Amino acid sequence: MTQALAVVLAAGKGTRMKSDLPKVLHQLAGAPMLAHVLMAAGSAGVSRAALVVGSGMDAVAEAGLSVAPDAQVFLQQEQMGTADAVKAAAPAYGSASGPVIVLYGDTPLLRPETLRAVLGELDAGADLVVIGFEAADPTGYGRLLFDDKSRLSGIREEKDATTAERALTLCNSGIMAFRSGAGLSGLIARIGNENAKREFYLTDAVALAYQDGLQTRVVLSNGEEVLGVNSRSELSVAESLMQRRLRTAAMEQGATLVAPDTVFFSFDTVVGRDVFIEPNVFFAPGVVIEDGATIRGFCHLEKCQVGAGAKVGPFARLRPGAQLAAGAQVGNFVEVKNATVAEGAKVNHLTYIGDASVGPKANIGAGTITCNYDGFAKYRTEIGAGAFVGSNSSLVAPVKIGDGAYVGSGSVISKDVPNDALALSRPKQEERLGWAEKARHERGGDKSK
Repeated sequence: MTQALAVVLAAGKGTRMKSDLPKVLHQLAGAPMLAHVLMAAGSAGVSRAALVVGSGMDAVAEAGLSVAPDAQVFLQQEQMGTADAVKAAAPAYGSASGPVIVLYGDTPLLRPETLRAVLGELDAGADLVVIGFEAADPTGYGRLLFDDKSRLSGIREEKDATTAERALTLCNSGIMAFRSGAGLSGLIARIGNENAKREFYLTDAVALAYQDGLQTRVVLSNGEEVLGVNSRSELSVAESLMQRRLRTAAMEQGATLVAPDTVFFSFDTVVGRDVFIEPNVFFAPGVVIEDGATIRGFCHLEKCQVGAGAKVGPFARLRPGAQLAAGAQVGNFVEVKNATVAEGAKVNHLTYIGDASVGPKANIGAGTITCNYDGFAKYRTEIGAGAFVGSNSSLVAPVKIGDGAYVGSGSVISKDVPNDALALSRPKQEERLGWAEKARHERGGDKSK
């Protein structure tokens, strides 16, 4: 099945989303719904993709190509039904002998395992395979029909169904696969629009294949996996289901989530074994957490890496490019951006480390700021191994703090500090004995008493 083709229908306008953004570009776990569909197909071993978009949907095409660079993009001129949409991609399958599976850009929860089961049925001799599911409330779904020998004989859309057919609970997900592109082409050419909506239904291919004596089969799924997203409310449901899936996977792989429902992962978050995650943590895309790390509560991480045994938070923010080595510590109200914090280094309180490198076992005091931007360009700060930067210091980049060097608290450092040197940059303190008592007397006594 390595030459299988996924035809992904993504031309829907999604008017119920009430958005200027095309429906399939709304995000789920940090990626557009369309991306989830394409990634599932790729993970299932489907090597080719054809994307069907509507007029003016260049952004949809770009999003699809960012996930599947070799995908072909086709335009559905008018929305005249699912069969018409599939027909738009005919140049991709035409007379091809390889299998074709029709997917939808708004079903982001589809699992690769289910797609592999579908392809397995085709490999075992089926000519047409439908993914079906049992629904407690089948209202709105097409129903799967069977003959007296339990062979799939057709799909009836609800608007065209009889009362008896509407009582059926085995429903059509819309996802359908064909043994060959040539077979799909032949069926598509015979589909008419004699129905309540005067559209060309891909579902009619089932009855045509059955009449031709072809093998038609069903792969069962669950309603959650094939949930179609048509509104903001349904998007929130899909997000909840996806997060539950991601949390379960993290825990099954050896992570501890103290309050799972409060932790939000992205589709690509990597969490190692014995990672400990406290409540209210958000992982944006591109995060890797290595074994044994601790992420304390109320942290936000994005496009960063946390090394083995490192500790982050609480209330810390790791921005893109932050890299924490093994055993590093980033504490409360610390922000790290495009910077490396080496093994054993500590940045524990109220600090900004941007465009910088912090050496092994260095200690950065509370309130320290790397001043990396002068209004025109960004510059780097280099802090050496074992260096100590006192609280409330400003390091004006570009600048280097040498190995083992000390920076006195409250300093503004704008020149390089040699190894093992002490750098101080603050006014000399002076005391005026008795000044406070004299001032109070002159002002009529201590008003606070």
